[in-house]
Amino acid sequence: MTELFPLATTTDEQTRRASVAVLPIGSFEQHGAHLPLATDAVIAATLAKAVAAAYPVLHLPPITISCSHEHAGWAGTVSISARTLHAVVTDVAESLKASGVDRLVLVNGHGGNYVLSNVVQEAAGAMALFPGVADWQAAHTAAGLRTSLDDDMHAGELETSILLHAHPHLVRPGYEEADHVTDREHLLTRGLRAYTESGVVGRPSLATAAKGHVLLDTLVQRFATVLEVLGVVSGR
Repeated sequence: MTELFPLATTTDEQTRRASVAVLPIGSFEQHGAHLPLATDAVIAATLAKAVAAAYPVLHLPPITISCSHEHAGWAGTVSISARTLHAVVTDVAESLKASGVDRLVLVNGHGGNYVLSNVVQEAAGAMALFPGVADWQAAHTAAGLRTSLDDDMHAGELETSILLHAHPHLVRPGYEEADHVTDREHLLTRGLRAYTESGVVGRPSLATAAKGHVLLDTLVQRFATVLEVLGVVSGR
């Protein structure tokens, strides 16, 4: 998956002179039997790469392990603490400032990374979190997804569609029969295992590559607003 890592040289970045960097943040957690543990990292890195192709930003390599404690009941899941993720992201931001890049967008692929909202809040205008709920909803609507964002929480129609479009070789057979929708009222206390044996919450059977294409394209278009909020002309 080296194509998901930025391959620019220092000379390239000197020429680009970006004032905004994009940092993809994923996770390493179960995604049922049909998607890889690295799904969130792959999606975040795929989106960051597409954004970097469309806008003059500094494309950073992904953080691939984050806060996945609610998935601890499944083999392969690995987490770091919210404190550690907070420290890593703020360290990256400080390092970027030292090289003249004073704004950072966190391209988050894992909903459990709640601490990122506080990191952005503390940055007082120097950071943004993307995609937000409104961005995901706009992409969801544009792509014609049939499962709501709340019902399609994990390894469902949305995530499976993005991988079917961008990395179809990563989607294993069986997603067509993997649907499972459930309430998760006490998820943070009980963990996801209390609500699903397979690890899936959503309807991956409805996923298509065409939907994945529209999802990604819509998110890339909406990134222009993030640059505007940060006070940067998009230059797309």
